[in-house]
Amino acid sequence: MKPYADTNFFTRLYLQLEDTPQALRLAEGAEEKAAPPLPVTWLHRVEFINAVQQHVFVGLRGQIRVTAEQAAIAMMTFREDLAGGQFLHCPVLDLADLERHFEELSLRHTARHGFRTYDLLHVSSALILKCDVFWSFDPKASKLAALEGFKVRR
Repeated sequence: MKPYADTNFFTRLYLQLEDTPQALRLAEGAEEKAAPPLPVTWLHRVEFINAVQQHVFVGLRGQIRVTAEQAAIAMMTFREDLAGGQFLHCPVLDLADLERHFEELSLRHTARHGFRTYDLLHVSSALILKCDVFWSFDPKASKLAALEGFKVRR
């Protein structure tokens, strides 16, 4: 098992959200199976910062409440896990390779299914990293991953 998780998954792992228990179960199950650390690309790092801040923003407007303090703790824990290298690791992706995979996926699937840029970037990254499992709580990202042969969260 070599899992790849998108940023949607990581926000549920590091913030207390509706799907957090399921994200924790998947991560713990991977650890029990001695899966390699989850890859965290440049895209994850920049997207995670904004996703956490978005949760603070929508929390101020009545949705699931994430405070600035909870966001800071989530960011600190995420950075500590990255620095530790046991649960998360930072692979370097060749941008030309990423662009090639991205274009192939877009031409193969987007006109028919309407996939978004971030979905294509994450699935392209997972393909380059030779992952076989794709974790997301986003139905469109999961659909693209399944079309590309990944085992997805059900």
